Amino acid sequence: MSDDQHASKKVAYDEQEDGQTDDHHAEGVLPVPPVDKRDGLHRELSARQVSMIAIAGTIGTGLFLGTGRSLAQGGPASMLICYTIVGFIVYITLLLLGEMGTQYPVAGSFNTYATRFFSPSYGFALSWNYWFNDAVSVASDLTAAQLVLQYWTDWHTWAISLIFWVFLVSVNAVHVRAYGELEYWLSSLKVATIVVFIIVGILVNAGVNTEHKYIGGRNWTIPGAPFVGGFGGFAKVFVTASFAYGGTESLGVTAGETKNPTRNMPRVVKFVFWRILLFYILSILLIGLNVPWDYPNLSNKSTTTSPFTIVFSEIGSTAAGSFMNTVILTSVLSAGNHALFAGTRVLYGLAEAKPIPQAPRFFAYTTKSGIPIYALFATSSISALCFGSSFIGSGQLWAWLQNIVGVSNQIAWLSIGFASLRFRQAWVRQGRSPSDLKFRAAWTWPWGPPFVIIMVSVLILVQGWSSIFPHFSAVDFVSFYIELPVMLVMSVGWLIARKLTVARHKRPSSPPPPAASSSEQGPPESLPTPSTTKVRGIYARVQEWRWKYLDLVDTRSVDLYIDEYQDRVSDKLDDEKMNRRLSGKAGWLWRLYYIIA
Repeated sequence: MSDDQHASKKVAYDEQEDGQTDDHHAEGVLPVPPVDKRDGLHRELSARQVSMIAIAGTIGTGLFLGTGRSLAQGGPASMLICYTIVGFIVYITLLLLGEMGTQYPVAGSFNTYATRFFSPSYGFALSWNYWFNDAVSVASDLTAAQLVLQYWTDWHTWAISLIFWVFLVSVNAVHVRAYGELEYWLSSLKVATIVVFIIVGILVNAGVNTEHKYIGGRNWTIPGAPFVGGFGGFAKVFVTASFAYGGTESLGVTAGETKNPTRNMPRVVKFVFWRILLFYILSILLIGLNVPWDYPNLSNKSTTTSPFTIVFSEIGSTAAGSFMNTVILTSVLSAGNHALFAGTRVLYGLAEAKPIPQAPRFFAYTTKSGIPIYALFATSSISALCFGSSFIGSGQLWAWLQNIVGVSNQIAWLSIGFASLRFRQAWVRQGRSPSDLKFRAAWTWPWGPPFVIIMVSVLILVQGWSSIFPHFSAVDFVSFYIELPVMLVMSVGWLIARKLTVARHKRPSSPPPPAASSSEQGPPESLPTPSTTKVRGIYARVQEWRWKYLDLVDTRSVDLYIDEYQDRVSDKLDDEKMNRRLSGKAGWLWRLYYIIA
């Protein structure tokens, strides 16, 4: 395609800036949520709220409770190493998502990117898998609330969790601003508490504890430490770490409701994860130093105790332990709120998918305040069903839910790697310069996507080692790997259903790459030899087979202009306001504000 054609095409799409698109959509096009309209999602989340949403989605039960399970199963060294490795993988994944999310800020995030740039059938399976992951995450958080409440009482803990569930549904049904503001303040409380925990953890290790003794690295040298359970214990920690870091990728889900995404999304991607990584690594190091891996009731089939509560209790104050447990309870509420929001938006994105909706269309209905109300009810009902089985409750149930959610998070990261790889290939093959991207993680070119794909694939395959060796555990094996065959079945099922729909409408399932016009073909070449003709024929058959049976998107013909975000007048005014603040007399104070808030 010539530069003139690119320019005219871009102008045509620029004229559709306000979301007024044709009814016809090309194959593989992202669903366009009618933002800023009466009957669609509203861009009401500020950079302050989006940043805290990302933090709230990760600093939750995975850190406050999951670290206890990690420590008991793998020991302090395994926990520190695994969380560091997974943290780096997730950081690279977040940069890849940031590139796509800034260029195409739509509801559905990486699910729609996988559909557009990789494979529609895979995107369909991924979207439903991630929606189920979010619904189960709410159930997991409500189950975790019961475990936290056991610190004080065993009396009908499920009743409090049920009240939490009603509260979460109510908040999410009001307005996206209500959700954003609740997340901001709950997350602020968690961040402040972790800062206090780091200070307290250092003091406890130095000797300010009930024994009045310096602890140092003593818990790394007790029998069984620092690596508990050998390689099997080490591998187990990966899925717990994945559960703990899960949620960072869902900041892309908020892109469809983020103000000024061109500026705010890169800022969120760059700053948020370093804060999260700092909190995680320091907290995990202090937990491994201060809490022995064989601490009573740290993690077993009947209960799970938070290492954070244990460290606060070491000061010698029962009130300190109760305060920490209260904060953990609010973090459970925050994580559940975040998962319910993300799951609702994923289901909305499925219903908005074009040209063929991937969920019933009524899930795309929104209220006047921009809430996909039916998608909210569907997501919360699944959560309620899972939660209904949980008040037989035990730590074992929460562990199984944790495995399922952790593996689902890994599949999401893997999918971001696939989508980014194909997106970058399409961008270059169609003659667009990487410097034209609104946000570019230049230092991850070209190794970023292959690195994520390889590393996450290894994690998915290795982490279930303990369920096979030395003794096979069918239940644990299923919790580690059940999502892989489910993904395969859903992908094949959608591919078959789509082929039948395409055949009924008598149109090809994937358009072949556009043929060059005579003016673009250049001077005539010499006649092909029989050998080159044979090679070209084989290549053509391979391409046809790929489009027909594998459903892979052709990077040479996928439309890169439609759905691109065009900066609006309000965005430019917002940028000018920020620049005035930073260049004024109190500019250093505003810089500090933007870093912290």
